[in-house]
Parts: sequence; structure tokens; C-alpha cells
Amino acid sequence: MKEITVDSNPSEALLKEMGVVYWPTWEKEVSVFPWEFVTTEKALILEGECEMTPADGGPSITFKAGDLVVFPLGFKGTWEVKKALKKCYMHSEGDIKKRFFNGLTRVINRTKSIMK
Repeated sequence: MKEITVDSNPSEALLKEMGVVYWPTWEKEVSVFPWEFVTTEKALILEGECEMTPADGGPSITFKAGDLVVFPLGFKGTWEVKKALKKCYMHSEGDIKKRFFNGLTRVINRTKSIMK
């Protein structure tokens, strides 16, 4: 199984290049739940702290506010949200519907920022 990667110190230039400011956001309260990624997801953790344990028994990974995390397509595991989570995210590869709506949201957010 592909592994999650965590960049604990992404540069402002990288985040700007990726267009993170236009990514949609998602929030989750403290909880534990299983999940399977049907896309490759890049996420910037804005608030909180989580631990992800792979379903295949591999070592868990912890990420927190400020981390840029890549969840690979097909990754299965269990989220443990230790501190309420807020992230912005972008989908690539995989499920076409999720990618379409994620892209549409990014376009809407970019348009709103131009219209201000």
C-alpha cells in the first residue's frame, strides 16, 4: 500500500504555487472512523491533530496544524481526530465526481477572490 507523506514545513512559495488559498475546507470533530481514499488527496491542515492508522497494520502517522499531507489513492485506514480538525484539500487521480466538484469549488473560490 502507498504511504501517506507529510511535509511539516511547506514553503509559502509551494503553497502559493499549489493554489491552496482556493481549496475547499472540511472540518471534523474529535472522533475515530475508518476511511478509504478514492482519490489522491493533498491537504493542508489548518487546525487540529490527527493520527491515521493503515488498515494493513503498518505504522500510524500523525499530522497537525501546518502540515501538508498527501493521502494516496486507495489508502485504507482509520482516522483518529485527537483535536478538532480543519483542513483545506484538493483531489487528483481517482473518482471523477469528487475531482470534478473539488475543481468546481476551486474555480468558484478563485472567482470570488477576483470579484472582491
